Amino acid sequence: MISVILSAGMGTRLRPLTDEIPKPLLEINKLTLLERMIGNCMNAGIREFILVVGYKKEKVLEIAPKLEDELDISIKIIENEEYNETNTSVSTYLASLYIENEKPDDFILINGDNVVDPKIIERIVKTDNTSLIVDDFKDLNEESFKLILDDMKTNADNSIANGIISEIGKEIDIPSSTGEFIGVSKVIKEDLPHFNEILSQLIDEDRQNYYDFAYKPLSRDTTIDYVLTNGLKWTEIDDHNDWKIANNLIDEFEN
Repeated sequence: MISVILSAGMGTRLRPLTDEIPKPLLEINKLTLLERMIGNCMNAGIREFILVVGYKKEKVLEIAPKLEDELDISIKIIENEEYNETNTSVSTYLASLYIENEKPDDFILINGDNVVDPKIIERIVKTDNTSLIVDDFKDLNEESFKLILDDMKTNADNSIANGIISEIGKEIDIPSSTGEFIGVSKVIKEDLPHFNEILSQLIDEDRQNYYDFAYKPLSRDTTIDYVLTNGLKWTEIDDHNDWKIANNLIDEFEN
């Protein structure tokens, strides 16, 4: 299994913290977000990584060989040369097409500005199908990347749901939403060709599309597991308020 960590974005809402480095290289308690997420993946048995870079790519290129040596892992760097004109659909497509063509395998897809309870990574690694982590616990807001599941069914311990995504996006009505997609997912190799086909269509429609939208049509054609957080904590770091939340979360995780 491979872990793909998206690290190309400019992080403009976090300036001046991101004036000189990309968000995944921001440090909390002397450890970068990237190192922390790599550690989470390693604890779940993953030792092969793809980093999709763009903004301040030289900073990631500098640290990657050091991480390979120190952690005994492999890191492949893929550059999104149009990072300032495109969105996550392009960054994801570059990595997932490489995996399909060069080394077909299941892969975990993670937004590089995420801080998560390590158990979240462990849970998604164990699923048999293409999977999304869905927060069914915390209060939603207008910025939450919400989804609605039709024909939703859960397993015996309510940790995994199945169903078809009827809607996904930030604009969805909060009371109608099943939960929030947190930016951690898995694509199994059997679904790779179709996933890439959908991504290609999204990019043709709008190069600013999010990869998240690919899961809606994919859910109609394959079984997707929606791994529920059931209260496990996480945050995506978009702005300075999120940055404060991330610092508090990591203190909580480490203590």
